[in-house]
Amino acid sequence: MHPTLRHKLEALAERHDELTHLLADAGVIADGERFRALSREFSRLEPLAAALTAERQARADLASAEAMREDPELSVLAAEEIEVAQARLSALEAELMGHLVPRDARDDGGLYLEVRAGAGGDEAAIFAGDLLRMYSRYAERQGWKVEVESANPGEHGGFREVIARIDGDGAYSRLKFESGTHRVQRVPETESQGRIHTSAATVAIIAEQTGDIDIAINPADLKVDTFRSSGAGGQHVNKTESAIRITHLPSGVVVESQTERSQHANRDKAMKRLQATLVEAEIERRDAAQAADRKLQVGSGDRSQRIRTYNYPQGRITDHRVDGLTLYDLPNVMEGGLDALIERLQSEHQADELARLAGT
Repeated sequence: MHPTLRHKLEALAERHDELTHLLADAGVIADGERFRALSREFSRLEPLAAALTAERQARADLASAEAMREDPELSVLAAEEIEVAQARLSALEAELMGHLVPRDARDDGGLYLEVRAGAGGDEAAIFAGDLLRMYSRYAERQGWKVEVESANPGEHGGFREVIARIDGDGAYSRLKFESGTHRVQRVPETESQGRIHTSAATVAIIAEQTGDIDIAINPADLKVDTFRSSGAGGQHVNKTESAIRITHLPSGVVVESQTERSQHANRDKAMKRLQATLVEAEIERRDAAQAADRKLQVGSGDRSQRIRTYNYPQGRITDHRVDGLTLYDLPNVMEGGLDALIERLQSEHQADELARLAGT
């Protein structure tokens, strides 16, 4: 492990010990708000402290085994114990490095999923619908809730644009790497001569939680329009102008909500999405300056970047941000089997962050 990373671990361990004493202090206990804040910090550091304790024990076990190796009668047993201790140390080092990666305060919450058809006409809209279905199936596997907030259907299926809210523990942490341009290569349903076409759709993942960033929205900067809902909802949608469209004039961001029965409820939902979108734009601005060289562009919102290709004739899916990340499992992926992709992207992100930490 790089000495800089070891130093950071030791500093966090010292903070854990300090918190142990603080949480036993009568003055801290009497201050409910401070006690809760320190308790949350202690809980976050507890796994790291436990891993450091286990690492110390593994090092002691390794030293004992190496001492046993000097005894000819115990050399075979010592070799086995050395191998076990070294494997344990390797696993613990990986675990400890994982604890050093800065935690995104938004990771535990839900997100807004925005999918828009790009180049490719009707086929692009159909592919956008396929992507929504893929993410919806993945969400179902995780036990998350998916709610479509607005949709503009394509003429031959799919969507020109669709926006959904995905609510579930850790949803953002799993899907935050999906922002970008997704390209599909296949014979479209609208193709009569069997030729393979290339089409695209863009995906944007916007965290529902805003973390520690607060952006004030001036009501004078908003243009609010009402219109009749066009989605499901029976006769009600054709009789009342309950749907809301809000335009944030300084940024040009437009959000809509039409899933609720009242203007008030739709306005509340639209304002929440507007706030999340403006926070995401601010995070993109900050990260673009600090992390332009990161392979995954996590949080940079580079939605023009081609991140993934779905090749139907070969049953292949390739993520272009990671060397060698190609799976010949396209049917399963399109049914929501995203774990192999997501876990590899998370590992790459962790490696990038650790390299950055080691260099500071």
